[in-house]
Amino acid sequence: MIKNFILNHNMVAKMFNNIAPLKLLRVAERRFASTIFMLKRIKLPKRALERLVLSEEWSTYREYDQAKASLIRMTILDELWWDQVDYILEFTNHIYVMVRFADTDRPSLHLIYDIWDEMIEKVKGIIYRHERKEHFEESPFYDVVYPILIDRWTKSSSPLHCLAHSLNPRCNSDAWLNGAQGRQPSHPDVELSIE
Repeated sequence: MIKNFILNHNMVAKMFNNIAPLKLLRVAERRFASTIFMLKRIKLPKRALERLVLSEEWSTYREYDQAKASLIRMTILDELWWDQVDYILEFTNHIYVMVRFADTDRPSLHLIYDIWDEMIEKVKGIIYRHERKEHFEESPFYDVVYPILIDRWTKSSSPLHCLAHSLNPRCNSDAWLNGAQGRQPSHPDVELSIE
């Protein structure tokens, strides 16, 4: 809504471009992680957006749509909204990094199984820290996110991931096993063996 209002009104766009060194992007809705890209890009010129809605020109050109302009002004000046943007970017960043890691041409099949588990733990840690909960407590939000991540893993994983993980010598070394709580050598991992 913020991006559309600014880019669809020439005078407001011109005001923004005079204040901000960065341009707002038009991101295709169907593109992977388009919402994350938009949130990252809108966060970068945060101070410029604040200056824009506090400027004298804003009150002059907001007549295009006063209700929307007022909502945009309130949103941009709302620190709680920016905190939510930071939170969303923080926990989705680990998901994004995982997907980008798996979507490369370098050999990574043997690492996917472990990196996926680490990503889920990092997402859980961020959500629990944000909600100020201990790891043994219930989190309604994590209870929604976790099945989505597991469903995606189930859909994209194959027995080859398990085989590559079990044959990776790193996964049987003491350094790797002691690197995180609950890790075990791949050969006694029942789930892995079944796969």
